[in-house]
Amino acid sequence: MSGLRTQIIRIGNSQGIRIPKALLEQCHLAGDVLLEPEGDRLVVRSVKGCREGWDGAFETMARQGDDELLDDGAPGATKWDQEEWEW
Repeated sequence: MSGLRTQIIRIGNSQGIRIPKALLEQCHLAGDVLLEPEGDRLVVRSVKGCREGWDGAFETMARQGDDELLDDGAPGATKWDQEEWEW
């Protein structure tokens, strides 16, 4: 595994590193990122969008018939819940 040598630099009261544009493009990093320590390493990952991939997961569940309502007729439902409640 090859790497790029760089230095930690002062940025105001913090410290940071400069990441070359080509490396950011190669890793598809832009905008917000997530920093995670892994032992003696610092891993930089893309922040995935909220609910990213949910559409595909729901489609798969529907194809497999695994999307049925689990609390239909749940105990504790009142007559009002069953007869008068509307979505």
